[in-house]
Amino acid sequence: MEVDERIQPGQVTEVVFWKRSIALFRGWDGRVRAIENRCAHRQLKLSLGGVDDCQLVCLYHGWTYDGDGRVVRIPHDLFGRRMPEFRIASFPVRVRYGLVWLFPGDSALAAERPIPEIPEIEGPDRWACRPLSFTWRAHHSMIIDNVSDFTHAHLHRKYRPFDDARLVRCETAGDSVHVAYDTRVGRGRISGLFVDRDRINTNHMRLCYQYPYQWSNTDDKIKHWLFVLPIDERTTRTFFLFYFESLKIPWTAVRIPRAAMDFVLRLANRLLIAPLLDQDRGAVEAEQEGYEVHWDEPIAEINPAVRAFQEVTIRKWQAHLDRLVPQAGARTTPAMQRTP
Repeated sequence: MEVDERIQPGQVTEVVFWKRSIALFRGWDGRVRAIENRCAHRQLKLSLGGVDDCQLVCLYHGWTYDGDGRVVRIPHDLFGRRMPEFRIASFPVRVRYGLVWLFPGDSALAAERPIPEIPEIEGPDRWACRPLSFTWRAHHSMIIDNVSDFTHAHLHRKYRPFDDARLVRCETAGDSVHVAYDTRVGRGRISGLFVDRDRINTNHMRLCYQYPYQWSNTDDKIKHWLFVLPIDERTTRTFFLFYFESLKIPWTAVRIPRAAMDFVLRLANRLLIAPLLDQDRGAVEAEQEGYEVHWDEPIAEINPAVRAFQEVTIRKWQAHLDRLVPQAGARTTPAMQRTP
């Protein structure tokens, strides 16, 4: 994944999914393409090169690749040979919700793994939404735990996104964990001025770990999604989508016009949401460091929702291992083992 606006026509960037490097590039036709980030010749990262029209050119010898990963041009002497048929892997790509989505597995299975439907941020009446992306030095399961566990209000005393949370639902259904809290949402000194409590019930929030994604919903008026891109065992790209049906002008009952919401959300992302998430980042990275030192110590976790999240993650990872080596029967043993 990547934020769409970060890849302009003629640009290439590297994204990493579980240690596999992928080159994302946008041709001058505006279309984004994704191919394996290595030149078949000398294995240089193609993201070090450049975009020529709708093709990607290696920095070193100028070997040129199309969006399907085929070498379509070798600009130097072929030593009497015909043009060789070299090819590297390519990946299906879609742009939606301001994000670039790619499917890193078997392309034939891409249609079976649909992008989540978020109708509120599509179409002519869409709600304002500005993606936020960060790199956190932590395993992705710790991040899911963090954004779904509302018992850490102490960390956010300055911003008060939620207070006095009480877990009222925790239910696993297939690959999803549904959670609900009775809480007080948006009680910060500044954020509280924009929330219209006459129209929105801010005393209850629903959340779901819809593997591998996470979302929350406050009275169908305040929502968010989190998408994670595991880079390795201790590094994760996070992509947050926060969107609001409307906010109000402070000290009034007047709703902010839909046309102005994009500007307001840009400010909110920079001044409130990003600093708030940075508090989470610091805590989760410290948790990762602590786990690496004390991995063999028992975990004193009392929130049943966190346990449920971890059980789904471990089960999905074990299923992946079983598909890779069905005859080995390798098992994941520690209950808290951090695995992709």
